[in-house]
Amino acid sequence: MAKELVGVVKLHITGGQATPGPPVGTSLGKFGINLGQFVQQVNDRTRKDQGLKVPIVVRVYKDKTFEIEVKQPLVSELLKKEAQIVKGSGNPPREKVARLTRAQIEAIAKRKMVDMNVKDLAGAIRVVEGAARSMGIEVVD
Repeated sequence: MAKELVGVVKLHITGGQATPGPPVGTSLGKFGINLGQFVQQVNDRTRKDQGLKVPIVVRVYKDKTFEIEVKQPLVSELLKKEAQIVKGSGNPPREKVARLTRAQIEAIAKRKMVDMNVKDLAGAIRVVEGAARSMGIEVVD
């Protein structure tokens, strides 16, 4: 028999640095789950993405158990890490903040492709290139 689902919560948590405080505590506290156990599991599963914002989907069941689905970090976070910048440009068409090669863009697209709504790698690369352009990152060959 399937468990009865009482809620689905989507969060963006910094990899390896989840705490029982806001936003985790305020979002999940109303379901009565063990926040200490949740934080430990999330930190263990996101440790490899230390410092990056990672989307997480939490499914909470009536018996106060939960499932955690950890997705790949945001494209913007991966681009900032690869370009070694703190933030994107305030005026992307005129002010460029970094340069990335097509190989770097392709590596990001391959990593993120499992979470994207694209049919092939070429589509994923176009999505990542568009995100880079909107951040003021120039893509070079």
